[in-house]
Amino acid sequence: MTQMTTLPVQTVTSGDQLVAAVEAMHREPAIALDTESNSFFHYPEQLCLVQIATSRAVVIVDPLAFSEVLPLKGLLASPGVQKILHAADYDVRSLDRAWGFRVSNIYDTNLAARFAGMMQLGLAALAEELLGVKLNKEKRLQRSDWGRRPLSREAREYAAADVRHLMALRDELDKRLRLLGRAGWVAEEFTLLERIRYEPPDTELAFLGVKGSRDLSPRGLAVLRALFAFRDLEALRQGRPHFRILGDATLVYLAAQPEADLAQTPGLGTAGLQRFGPSLQRAIQEGISAPPFHRPPPAQRRDRPTQEQMARLQMLKAWRSALGERLSMDPSLLWPTVSLERLAGQTSTLDAELAAPEVRAWQLQEFGASLRTLLVTT
Repeated sequence: MTQMTTLPVQTVTSGDQLVAAVEAMHREPAIALDTESNSFFHYPEQLCLVQIATSRAVVIVDPLAFSEVLPLKGLLASPGVQKILHAADYDVRSLDRAWGFRVSNIYDTNLAARFAGMMQLGLAALAEELLGVKLNKEKRLQRSDWGRRPLSREAREYAAADVRHLMALRDELDKRLRLLGRAGWVAEEFTLLERIRYEPPDTELAFLGVKGSRDLSPRGLAVLRALFAFRDLEALRQGRPHFRILGDATLVYLAAQPEADLAQTPGLGTAGLQRFGPSLQRAIQEGISAPPFHRPPPAQRRDRPTQEQMARLQMLKAWRSALGERLSMDPSLLWPTVSLERLAGQTSTLDAELAAPEVRAWQLQEFGASLRTLLVTT
């Protein structure tokens, strides 16, 4: 088991401090990386902290204290410095959303644990099992308002702990992957993580995602769209998430019953009525006056598979499950489900699937011949 050391923590609150810290990090072979955002407390969501651990220290960058974060861009994009993250998807998207920064040379300890056949994949569980380290993962701290300043000592330590042990965790997982002969498999997956990008939501149709909207008539949907637009503007004005302005259930209630007495509307209350009453009435009238909104038809469904195709898919999934059992791995990692579905429906040939973008090179090398034999003999 890797020997643990306590790394000092430095909080960076100025551009000059960041320049000096990043200059030193460029000389490191690897850094551990994590971010904290405040979507539960602020709208739009803010990237509030960037935590970076090196072999010498933990550096907490506070982008709310200063705006000169550009030095991070070159560091994160540098192919010469490995970035160790846990469940990298969210952090990579957050950095792209906030500043358009890309992350290269990624090592994801969550993904590595999946390929190593670990059962518990959370950071705290892995740290305890592989390193003997107990991390404080109280819900109270996980849901902290990371935009609040000054940071409490407890919050600062929590943020630092998320990166402090990632290097040691990588070392332990890497040993396991090399012993299993899977280091090359996961390396290909790591490379694909570099392609992750933040995709803005479709703001025009976002209101259709409100829970309960499917039960509304076209007239009700027109009212809901107007109410949703009002709530979004109010959330932006106050800098608070939508649910802290008005709940979805309240919007759907008013959309379904636009003539309802606001004083009796569930979830609005006396305070809400005083603050939003006139604006809600205007939004409701705007929705009533607008043309009815017809929900776009769902994407064309594929023909229902035949019994033969369903049996063929069961056979292919059984092949994959047997591989997973033999390797003590999640079967879904071993061959893409969408590829098996195409093969089962005979909408694609095996040769075409071997060149499909969803199929990895390591999957082709390890399992391509086995899959071909299965298809030829059945």
